[in-house]
Amino acid sequence: MAEIVRMPKLSDTMTDGVVAEWHKKVGDKVKSGELLADIETDKATMEFESFQNGVLLYIGVEKGKGAPVDSILAILGNEGEDVSALLAEEAKKGSGAKEEVKTEPKKEGTEEKKPESKSEQPAKAEAKPETTNVKPQTTNSNDGRLKISPLAKKIAEEKGINLNSFKGSGDNGRIIKRDIDQHNSLGGLAAPLVSVESYTEEPVSQMRRTIAKRLAESKFSAPHFYLIMEIDMDETIKAREAINTVAGIKISFNDIVIKAVAASLRAHPKINSSWLGDKIRYNNHIHIGVAVAVEEGLLVPVVRFADGKTLTQIATEVRNYAVKAREKKLQPSDWEGNTFTISNLGMFGIEEFTAIINPPDACILAVGGIKQTPVVKNGLIVPGNVMKVTLSCDHRVVDGAMGSAFLQTLKHNLENPVLMLGAYSI
Repeated sequence: MAEIVRMPKLSDTMTDGVVAEWHKKVGDKVKSGELLADIETDKATMEFESFQNGVLLYIGVEKGKGAPVDSILAILGNEGEDVSALLAEEAKKGSGAKEEVKTEPKKEGTEEKKPESKSEQPAKAEAKPETTNVKPQTTNSNDGRLKISPLAKKIAEEKGINLNSFKGSGDNGRIIKRDIDQHNSLGGLAAPLVSVESYTEEPVSQMRRTIAKRLAESKFSAPHFYLIMEIDMDETIKAREAINTVAGIKISFNDIVIKAVAASLRAHPKINSSWLGDKIRYNNHIHIGVAVAVEEGLLVPVVRFADGKTLTQIATEVRNYAVKAREKKLQPSDWEGNTFTISNLGMFGIEEFTAIINPPDACILAVGGIKQTPVVKNGLIVPGNVMKVTLSCDHRVVDGAMGSAFLQTLKHNLENPVLMLGAYSI
């Protein structure tokens, strides 16, 4: 008997899925546990295995297309079985109208593809001006002909100069070499004129849609306030250099910040908390989310029990997460359960910024780059290495004094790394 395979909910925040790849086609036999399709969620592309045996009778979501969770992904059953009644039943529930339209084309072959290709053609025709280079006609005479010397024309073609921007200085408005040279000296090549209005549009990805939804909810529901502190990183720089001479893996400043934040959270457990509406959850465990930038947005894999891990363990874990994030191979267990989040843009040359709290956390730490700057030590102005951090706090959970105390402890840990790391192996 034919059974519907529905779009699975592969993460806690997933509302829609996109089929990245089908591993079976209509008419193929499918065994339980066999790979059926790759589903792109809001955070990763995950393999989806069949939970039943049968023949693939119907594909409800084409490759590259998306559909809501629990909508019809496919139908499995006995070979030659009619699925139109099953689709009609789904249509009556208000969720199968689109699938019902597709039933007959699936039985009759490829007739459905013809109207699809026709409907797509106008869209492609409309998009063509957006991406096609249009060479506008150029005239500078009453009879519509372009007056330009052969040498000037050759130089303009070689340099890709748009002649619409020219008014020739030669006889009767003729463009000559001097006009081209003057155009170059004014920086015309650096900013060529655009004479055709154009743009490109891309559909919002699942990841970007989820980022927008969650962060908008956080920003507009949680009353944010921000605490900024400068930290002297001289001793941390020395400690990192010493550690990297003996460690089996290169330790980054971000790894040390993660370790310092974990130790500071242990000293200030109320920062390691969540607002749950009618109650506040104070977490005894410390799971630090580490923001990782990927092409489509931002992922936050979690370093679990970070306060009990060595620097090399943290470094190895963060690097593995970064690789998996770029390859879209993170699993739900990799990004769920954070109790505090760190976002570091220092490697991009950013000195200071504010970050939006990553739910369900009560705080997020924005870490800037280390900057050499004059500082006062022992009454003398000397070169120093300063890093700015900004703590974004949910005022429903954390007040100013509490957040300030946490930052003071973090500052002490990073300015005295020997004390912080003394009890732990590298």
